[in-house]
Amino acid sequence: MKISEADILIIPGYQGSPEGHWQHGWVQKMANARFVEQENWNKPDKDKWVENILQAIMMATRPVVLVGHSLGNIAIAHTAKKLVDTKVVGALLVAAPDLDRKKGIPKQIMGFAPIPRDPLPFPSTLIASSNDPFCEVEASAEMAAAWGSAFNNAGELGHVNPSAGFGPWPEGLMAFANLMKKI
Repeated sequence: MKISEADILIIPGYQGSPEGHWQHGWVQKMANARFVEQENWNKPDKDKWVENILQAIMMATRPVVLVGHSLGNIAIAHTAKKLVDTKVVGALLVAAPDLDRKKGIPKQIMGFAPIPRDPLPFPSTLIASSNDPFCEVEASAEMAAAWGSAFNNAGELGHVNPSAGFGPWPEGLMAFANLMKKI
């Protein structure tokens, strides 16, 4: 599938996606990409986040590809459990946090635990970092296996956000393009 043939829904994680985050660059580069906004990025509510994602999917006019970062991935996994005859045709999942380990995880996001372990009903790729402070690479691999996602250990990328040195992230765009080729 061509990128231009889909509605790209970007789902940031806890505290949203600050300026300079690779997700902002993607929204600016792709006319058919937009953020799924949440009422409160700093006090995430799982049920409200899931409802907002479901609403954005329903409002889409073309097939939907989800792009999640951090807690956004866990929200996608919770949302997937509620999808029936969905327009979602794929997802790129980046730097999912391991809520099961609890240590080092902000208490504000623990309402999203436990992490769903059901297979996602659409093709997906999970990109992990070998030095993500919020998830060991082995836990990322376990999530990918449970979700039926292709797994990509992309090396030492931290949490793949501006504080880890990521702005545009062209390698991520390449991974996204590879996912789109498979859809």
